[in-house]
Amino acid sequence: METFSFLDLFQGIATLAASEPKIMIGRIFLMLLGFALIYLGSRNVLEPLLMIPMGLGMSSINAGVMFLDTGKMGTLFVDPLMSDVDGLVNILQINWLQPIYTFTFSNGLIACVVFMGIGVLLDVGYIMARPFQSMIIALFAELGTFVVFPVAVALGLTPQEAASVSTIGGADGPMVLFTSLVLAKHLFVPITVVGYLYLGLTYGGYPYLIKWLIPEKLRGINMSDDRGPEISRSQKLVFAVVACTLLCLLFPVAAPLFFSLFVGVAVRESGLESFSALISETFLYGATFFLGLTLGVLCEANTLLEPTVLKLLLLGILALLVSALGGIAGGYVLYFATKGKFNPMIGIAGVSCVPTTAKVVQKIATSANPSAIILPQALGASISGVITSAIIAAVFIATMK
Repeated sequence: METFSFLDLFQGIATLAASEPKIMIGRIFLMLLGFALIYLGSRNVLEPLLMIPMGLGMSSINAGVMFLDTGKMGTLFVDPLMSDVDGLVNILQINWLQPIYTFTFSNGLIACVVFMGIGVLLDVGYIMARPFQSMIIALFAELGTFVVFPVAVALGLTPQEAASVSTIGGADGPMVLFTSLVLAKHLFVPITVVGYLYLGLTYGGYPYLIKWLIPEKLRGINMSDDRGPEISRSQKLVFAVVACTLLCLLFPVAAPLFFSLFVGVAVRESGLESFSALISETFLYGATFFLGLTLGVLCEANTLLEPTVLKLLLLGILALLVSALGGIAGGYVLYFATKGKFNPMIGIAGVSCVPTTAKVVQKIATSANPSAIILPQALGASISGVITSAIIAAVFIATMK
């Protein structure tokens, strides 16, 4: 009769004890990091809808490692590396999150659903009222993407891997997810996790950068008089249809993203309120929740503790930092071009992360000058950033796939 030990009962502890030191430390660190993300999300320092499920998934996946029938260690959550058809069919009946990952992540569906929800929230009238101003800011705010790509290649990444990680500079999570799935599927998990972790940090990091580089007097510039022309709903709808068709014609490889974004805009501008509510609340919130949950579950120590991941961590933060600096530089260019009438802080809103960065700059402007209104201009820059990052991602995919 076989003896039954304490470790046979508590397999999470048993696998922790049986792991090599690097994996053991990694699992403990990721569990603690999960706790930290939950805390920061609950305090609204980071985005709670994304970070709370992501943190709980991260801590749970690294705690719930067990000995499988094959003798290897694994979990009952998800296996992102499974590609064999027979094995995938079997594991779909075992791992409870495997269907969500297989049918929404690995084909980019969840990115498209999030983009559709973002489209419903976007008022393209902001960019239509100030197209040149908005696009200039957006181009400056993509500086991180352009800088990090050659740096990543110099550090030993392939052009496809470098393109995938450099899209973090556009601060658009669905774009990072979609691009990495197409160009660097083997690094999809760490690139996407790094991208979303750093996007959450824009809440806390960018305000300090703004205050260091832009004097309070300039932060308080009021732009409420810069209303721009009135844009009707029919004009916005025409813009959405024409822009979507043109971008799909030019970049078919990213057509699912363009279609998803502009179908959301079209639903909004068509006045279909019931569908707008369905997409912007149920679809977007549901997709974002499961995006955070699944990303957290993908943060298993064996997956993340690769030498390449350290490069991705450094390149991701560099991309977002340089993009922020580029956006601020673009803001200063317009400030001088308009002889002091443009608030240079709007530049950082071009680092799309819509509408987070726009809200951040409006909040800082209000603290510097309670009567300052810059949100319309910031939203125009942020929306332009979304479209620009999608175009750059499409160029990467078209030229490197």
